[in-house]
Amino acid sequence: MEPREVLVAPDRYEVTVSDRVLVTALESALAVCVYDAEEEAGALLHLRCIVRSSKPADVTDTTLATELLLLDRCLGSLREQAPAAKHLQARIVVHLADSAHAASVSQTMVSLVKHYLEDAGVRLLPEDVSGGAPRTLRFRPSMGWVHARG
Repeated sequence: MEPREVLVAPDRYEVTVSDRVLVTALESALAVCVYDAEEEAGALLHLRCIVRSSKPADVTDTTLATELLLLDRCLGSLREQAPAAKHLQARIVVHLADSAHAASVSQTMVSLVKHYLEDAGVRLLPEDVSGGAPRTLRFRPSMGWVHARG
């Protein structure tokens, strides 16, 4: 029997403590895939990377605060639903918009997320950053695999 798929919308997260596949479409966005190496628990957070032409290389404090709040809620929910998950790991997957300033905005967001995860005791795996066509992301926390294509 195939695991059930759960769609994760932009600026949302899903937590699973069973064998499910978390799926999202990244278009000028980043995904934070968090899972436990020993438990079958994980979460997928989908954050949009909004590039504004009026302030091309700037990400506002409000935007960053909102992203950190979502990340905090996501990790809190994962820890609440899977209290035995003590060996959390995370992989960040990014799709860059076709804009001259997209890499700068993305880099700021990735750096912020990485610092937060490190402070939270989450082991970071290498990030996956790509431009071009939008990316489809499939994440199966119970197996620890992340597959992005596009």
